[in-house]
Amino acid sequence: MEWLHELSYFAGGLVLANAIPHFVSGTMGRPFQSPFAKPHGEGLSSSTINAVWGFFNLVIAYLLICRVGDFDLRATADVAALGLGMLLAALFSAWGFGRFNGGNAPVQG
Repeated sequence: MEWLHELSYFAGGLVLANAIPHFVSGTMGRPFQSPFAKPHGEGLSSSTINAVWGFFNLVIAYLLICRVGDFDLRATADVAALGLGMLLAALFSAWGFGRFNGGNAPVQG
């Protein structure tokens, strides 16, 4: 059963990392890609949509990390699962959003 907890922490890391760009863009008043835009994940959504979507992701991350099992910051396996999920989501976000925001091929100036 312990591996299910680790899987939950990994998924929580994925969702937590996804929450960051949406919530930050929303609170800064900037539009950003979201699953609700047209086309999905490519078009821009309003800052309000992103703030709400980011907050929703934070709630889901909380449930997956804090309400499943007994997450322990001192337990290497728990932190590794969470961190791996966050790293994977961050890399996919960097590659995916980089296509639209110039991050995959920055211009030196």
